[in-house]
Amino acid sequence: MREISFDTETTGLNPRGGDRLVEIGGVELINHIPTGNSYHVYINPERDMPEEAFRVHGLSEEFLSDKPLFKQVADEFLEFVGDATLVIHNAAFDMGFINHELAQVGRKSIPNTQVIDTLEIARRKHPSGPNSLDALCSRYGIDNSKRVKHGALLDAEILAEVYLELIGGRQTALGLMPEEETTASSGTSLEIGELGSFNARPRPAPLGSFLGDSEHQAHKNFVQGMGDDAIWRKYSS
Repeated sequence: MREISFDTETTGLNPRGGDRLVEIGGVELINHIPTGNSYHVYINPERDMPEEAFRVHGLSEEFLSDKPLFKQVADEFLEFVGDATLVIHNAAFDMGFINHELAQVGRKSIPNTQVIDTLEIARRKHPSGPNSLDALCSRYGIDNSKRVKHGALLDAEILAEVYLELIGGRQTALGLMPEEETTASSGTSLEIGELGSFNARPRPAPLGSFLGDSEHQAHKNFVQGMGDDAIWRKYSS
């Protein structure tokens, strides 16, 4: 299962009012595990940068002036996404901008069925909140100390960790194997029961003791020194 933890930065809050994308970041997950494959691009919004937005992400009009336009990166962005599910915190905001930009360059919108909103998951799991990305990092003990300002790729990386916790924590990765007979690298067949737990097969012969005669005698002497009522005497021979 391929997913992309995803985030954007913008010039403001309203794409239909003239605000534009300025940064896209995405981190690829396969079966909920980051693969190390990512997508990141800064975008020239072809407009000024409002002070309120600059305080959030620190991307100035001057910095973005020589960056590509969205129409120049639209196809490579869509190729990276493919048919993967986008994992987004407050998806309505980011997808509003993405789909507006795609429409402006004649590309199809990404459907809501291809999106998971971690904010909705967090609100169901923690109805009393707060459920901002920073608050969830604090709740789950995720290091977000580098998040001095918002950044699309950094936020996507942090969101990938938050998402894993929201869907069941780090133990989720232990349940990735299919519930069918699986062959270990040694060639030994392992059977998985109805609940996904392995049914261990008995060894053909018991393992020998790792303790030598001197260790056995030292333990025996130690038990004898504990007195006649020591419970260990019942198990020591």
